[in-house]
Amino acid sequence: MIVAGEKSAKTARFVKTRGADRAIDEAGLARAQSLVGLKGYVTNVPVSLMPAAEVIAKYHDLWHVEKSFRMSKSDLDARPMFNRMRNAIEAHLTIVFTALAVSHAIQSRTGLSIATVVKLLRPLRSATITINGATQTFPPEIPDTERKILTDLGLKPGY
Repeated sequence: MIVAGEKSAKTARFVKTRGADRAIDEAGLARAQSLVGLKGYVTNVPVSLMPAAEVIAKYHDLWHVEKSFRMSKSDLDARPMFNRMRNAIEAHLTIVFTALAVSHAIQSRTGLSIATVVKLLRPLRSATITINGATQTFPPEIPDTERKILTDLGLKPGY
């Protein structure tokens, strides 16, 4: 559309336009150059409670929180809940954060994503059969990969 002349191009960042005349915005360019390499951190925590270096360190740890929430939304199939009562909200948050903690523990112990662990362990099912009043449970065949996951989690594979 821009090439066809139907829509004008966005004005360049450091270009001033007056009518048909264009000139470099020297003041804007100088300000941008003076800020290159600077990064600001905004927080509501007073300096008396947390020094600047600690704020920056905590900011660098933020990716752990973001990773957990990416995990919670995708791997746990979390859905929005619309609760109005305080007890229901607290119960929902307790369940969600418990699931996050368990998922994080599983990932830490196995070195695998929670999605991979679920995919590998989901097919493992035992069968219980009752014939003439006698009940027999048959454990699943557990391949080596799945056996290692269960061992890493502190579980005894099989019966």
